[in-house]
Amino acid sequence: MGRRAVRRRQRRARLALRTSTSGTVTGVTGPSNELRRNPLTGRWVTIASGRAIRPQDFATRTLAVEAERTGPCPFCPGNEELTPPALATYEGSTGGWLVRVVPNRYPAFDGDGTMRPAVDGVLHQAVHAAGRHEVLVIGPEHEGDLALLDDERIDVVATAIRERLVAHAALPQVAYTQAIVNFGREAGASLEHPHAQLLGIPFVPLEIDDELVGFRRFASARHDPAVCLLCTTLSVELAADQRVVEADDDAVAVAPYWSGAPYEMLVVPRVHDPRLHTAPVASLRGVGRLLRTAIHRLHRVLGDVAYNVVIHTAPHHHDVHYHWHIHLLPRTSTLAGFEQGTGVLINTMSPEDATVQLTDAARVGGPPPSGRRTGVAG
Repeated sequence: MGRRAVRRRQRRARLALRTSTSGTVTGVTGPSNELRRNPLTGRWVTIASGRAIRPQDFATRTLAVEAERTGPCPFCPGNEELTPPALATYEGSTGGWLVRVVPNRYPAFDGDGTMRPAVDGVLHQAVHAAGRHEVLVIGPEHEGDLALLDDERIDVVATAIRERLVAHAALPQVAYTQAIVNFGREAGASLEHPHAQLLGIPFVPLEIDDELVGFRRFASARHDPAVCLLCTTLSVELAADQRVVEADDDAVAVAPYWSGAPYEMLVVPRVHDPRLHTAPVASLRGVGRLLRTAIHRLHRVLGDVAYNVVIHTAPHHHDVHYHWHIHLLPRTSTLAGFEQGTGVLINTMSPEDATVQLTDAARVGGPPPSGRRTGVAG
């Protein structure tokens, strides 16, 4: 038996000891809750794993992505005239388009301009929301999930995102581009047809700025400006093998030590690069395939669960110390008053326990359950 198999068995034994059939914590002495610091953001999270540790304790999707359809789907083949002209179209090996990129008809950010706010009195400031807001239609099929895409589609999606980021980086008014996928109404989906969004915005958002500070803070604490927080994370997690969900030659998926939500995962490329669009193509495609595997595991454990895919890459016009990565955030719970009032997340499942279930799911064959409503939207 290999070392990883032995550790998996040990983790399962610890989880069985901690969990009775009623879902209460047993066999644990002393306090079971713990504060852990997220080194990326500097924020603390609370691991309160005694409160709910069975998959059925977490919410699956219950809301229709589209309560009522009022017309034809603008992303389905034959309805291309319902969208603005495509910025890019990618055809498959068997003919027909696999991926289309179109401007969002209702953009949150649009046009040119600079971040020079106008002052309204002594307090208020405002500026035009310049930038780009694009939709990446993931395929011609009306229903789907990233976990169901074949290798060709994953590679085309990765290529499309990369090329749109290159285009955004050439625009002086776009300081940062956020690429996202929202799966399920609970995750913010508004259309069923699978698609991602790319939002090029005229400033560096606080979440990214906090992570940039985290990389600098980590390097400063080790008196080595070249040391990388996420490269070190990979080294530590692979050695400990307590929170590694999946690993291959291109990337590693972990349930991060500082997980703020049950079954949260972090997908990190092995190749260090600050930006997605400057990473080697083979590495980028490998990361996409590992993300697909991670989502498949989520479905195996939780069923038809809503989730967000959030890609973090370095700002466009800054020479920074960073390592691009992907956050996979299942929507298993809602933020209550404490979390919203303090910014301190309470996670009711430890990442170690989540890893046991997510790695055990690898032994279950077949496609993930798709449920009644399988739209990937935003």
